[in-house]
Amino acid sequence: MRPLPDTPASGQESVWQYPRPAIAQPSARHVRIVHGGIVVADTAAAVRTLETSHPPSWYIPPAAISPGLLRPSTRRSFCEWKGEARYWHVDVGGQTLRDVAWSYANPTSAFAILRDHLAFYAGPFDLCAVDGERVTPQPGGFYGGWITSDLAGPFKGVPGSMGW
Repeated sequence: MRPLPDTPASGQESVWQYPRPAIAQPSARHVRIVHGGIVVADTAAAVRTLETSHPPSWYIPPAAISPGLLRPSTRRSFCEWKGEARYWHVDVGGQTLRDVAWSYANPTSAFAILRDHLAFYAGPFDLCAVDGERVTPQPGGFYGGWITSDLAGPFKGVPGSMGW
């Protein structure tokens, strides 16, 4: 059962106005990830994916990710719109964060803009920010959206949202 969308405040986007199927769009917003005092990624050239009821996932170009931190994982998943995702571990500050990023080496044509960009789960990192605002991870642990104050929900991932 679809929930009643929250009424967006001034300056907010409702995730219930995002399209289905999902889309990807370039963004000039400043995206930054820091862990253990080390900058993992920093860019104003990310791509965000938008899908009904989900906060955006932010895909970062490889050149904006600090070298030497990524290690391939054997984990794979499949998205009906984007194709096969491969996962990545991040080795930072003597710590390994397992399966915390994913990418599409050969995305579907509708998502070609995502090729080799990486998206990161926000929860495991000390700081994930958009335009200087600390994000909240999308609830539930499965999805990788980043919630900021300019979004109105409710957001898929909360208990009971499987059928949204």
